[in-house]
Amino acid sequence: MRLPSVRFEEVRGSAGVEFIDLRSPREFARDHIPGSRSHPLLDDQGRAAVGLLYHKDSHRAALDHGLDLVEKGLGSLLGGILDREVSTLEWEEVFGALARRLKGGATAIKVEPAAFPPSPESLKVLSCWRGGMRSASVTALLSLMGEGPVAVLKGGYKSYRAWVMARMVAIPHDLPLIVLRGPTGAGKTRALAALEEALPGSTLDLEGLAQHRSSILGDIGMSPVSQPAFESALAARLEEMEEPPWFIEGESRKVGDSQIPSPLFEAMGKGAQVQLDAPLEWRAATLGREYLSFPQARGEMAERLPFLEARMGREWNGRLTRWLSDGKWREVAETLLEHYYDPLYSRHDAGRLLTETLRSDHPGLVESLISLREQGAAIAPTV
Repeated sequence: MRLPSVRFEEVRGSAGVEFIDLRSPREFARDHIPGSRSHPLLDDQGRAAVGLLYHKDSHRAALDHGLDLVEKGLGSLLGGILDREVSTLEWEEVFGALARRLKGGATAIKVEPAAFPPSPESLKVLSCWRGGMRSASVTALLSLMGEGPVAVLKGGYKSYRAWVMARMVAIPHDLPLIVLRGPTGAGKTRALAALEEALPGSTLDLEGLAQHRSSILGDIGMSPVSQPAFESALAARLEEMEEPPWFIEGESRKVGDSQIPSPLFEAMGKGAQVQLDAPLEWRAATLGREYLSFPQARGEMAERLPFLEARMGREWNGRLTRWLSDGKWREVAETLLEHYYDPLYSRHDAGRLLTETLRSDHPGLVESLISLREQGAAIAPTV
């Protein structure tokens, strides 16, 4: 039986193309094609059991056990993929015949390039780790049931991952960027959001992509992603961007645990550096809006404060934790800014050449930044 296959780069962004990820929930959670739907052929435990049989016993034993596990949940799997109720009568006989063919040997199913037009109106693309048996068998089953068009993602997730990594390497080292810098709480993320609203496709919010604010308290209320997922999100965002210069927040090499690709980090160092600043009280209020909007924020913060108190010095041990417990958030925020974050920022950005310094608390910030962007190549850092 021959099945069609497509490459990710051939169909990405095509209207009507839907990616179905058949890998286990754990594999999907680590990273996946943005926008794809997870319909695991096997759960994490089932995948582990089949893998153990393969290594400890034989390919045939692993295949037999895998087919038994798949059959038990096949109605639910097909219903999820097809977005409708699927009766046993629709798949039972077809699955039995396909299972016998699979047990007949690895050549029972062959995958070949698809003859679909470049922008098919409706196409389900099924993927697994390498475009192997998981995606090929389900694609074959759907085809035999008369459901389509369907195709295997050639090379599976592994080929998609190679595309993402090639995209990271291809970022120009001299990409024109306007880099927003400034102390903690200066409203850099807030400025990026306002700029994106005014000029869609002009901002790269790395902290949003990494789901981390790039500090010890940076993951509170957020769900940090893996390095591959960060790169996937960045690759997807690059596809949405308009012509540069782009706005981006100045970061160290890592955003939480996510490392910025070397070409982009180099471009950030070469870009126009714009300092955003605001009074301590304004910045403390900004932090309050960012953190306290999450119900679990106070509890998570209470767990981290002892570490920060220790870094600030013995005289602070327990003080910030007590203030937080007493509802004195403003005192906590202002103390952290003044005694921890501001000195850290001053050391990190000492001697950096700036193009402009702007006040975040003044009206007209977005207009001033857009004006800088319109200057384009004329932007140059000054002492």
